[in-house]
Amino acid sequence: MSKTKSVVSKATEVFSLQIAPARIVKGDNCLKNAGGEIAQLGKRPMVVGGDNTLRVIDGYLAPIFEEYGLTAGSGSYAPDCCEVSLTRLEGLVKSHEADFVIGVGGGKALDMAKLVAFKAGLPVVTIPTSGATCAGWTALSNIYSQEGAFLYDVSLRSCPDLLILDYGLIASAPPHTLIAGIGDAIAKWYEASISSGNSSATLTIAAVQQARVLRDILFQKAESAISHPLSEDWKEVVDATVLLAGVSGGLGGANCRTVAAHAVHNALTHLPHSHHNLHGAKVSYGILVQLRLEEMLDNNKLAATSRQQLIKFYQTLGLPCTLEDLGLDKITLEELRHCAQIACQPKSDIHRLPFVVKPEPLVAAMVSTTVV
Repeated sequence: MSKTKSVVSKATEVFSLQIAPARIVKGDNCLKNAGGEIAQLGKRPMVVGGDNTLRVIDGYLAPIFEEYGLTAGSGSYAPDCCEVSLTRLEGLVKSHEADFVIGVGGGKALDMAKLVAFKAGLPVVTIPTSGATCAGWTALSNIYSQEGAFLYDVSLRSCPDLLILDYGLIASAPPHTLIAGIGDAIAKWYEASISSGNSSATLTIAAVQQARVLRDILFQKAESAISHPLSEDWKEVVDATVLLAGVSGGLGGANCRTVAAHAVHNALTHLPHSHHNLHGAKVSYGILVQLRLEEMLDNNKLAATSRQQLIKFYQTLGLPCTLEDLGLDKITLEELRHCAQIACQPKSDIHRLPFVVKPEPLVAAMVSTTVV
């Protein structure tokens, strides 16, 4: 009888997945032709981005606003994607009587725009200006302190209502932004394949396999893409970092979470002298730390092989393999231990590894990412 109840309970369990944006527009210089899509969402947009991006994007958006009779307001997320900025932007949305939000920029700008829209119950458009993250896709926002230290994340009700991926706009960003995006995206495989465990759930299996496909695309085409902007390989890699990277999390949901790579990133953000590194650069280093932990604490020989493969890949692209590569060659043992303690806090993603991780072994892994 108890077994029957258990089966019935499992069968009727309800899951909520935020899989993908409602609409995606992508192509060469597609933003200038996306006015009709944007105007479907309202008449009074609030544009959210960084100070520099807001100045640059005005030349793209102003003609659209004029053509479709939209009355726009704008606000910067400075000093960071933090609670102070959120409160200020919520006030701007209210005073402008905005009926939708447009987020423009990198990961933090898009995260802030999504969160502002979520809090106000408004639609949101995301327009990434680089290939550095998949923030334009996801139903998630990360919150930092005013000084840039990671604090927590917020799950949103849905993915964006419209994502506009303009290849010309992405190509105008510095090349190191796409390289960082490659580092962030390739982590999907190394984290999802562990956090999913031995799940037999159909969508979880699909999510992990999508992460494997993503990894393979990046291994095969990243070097060519970086060398040839706007080539077909470049476009496929941009699609991979901005779009496909969001698919695994969307399909897998709670069963495909970030693990040690992002936990290490989050801890490093508490070091002010790490802030010059983009999110994906710190995450890519974190993958090597995660694999080193698997070798040290789980005697995983495959992890050792994967780590050496990644090191060669990183060196080809210029992704960081060590603390020194991150510009943290002068980090003190005390600072390193502090990072490890943050990464090992009770609610940290690092505890999704199938073994216990404590600060001292983590410190050892962080300083031995390239050991043979």
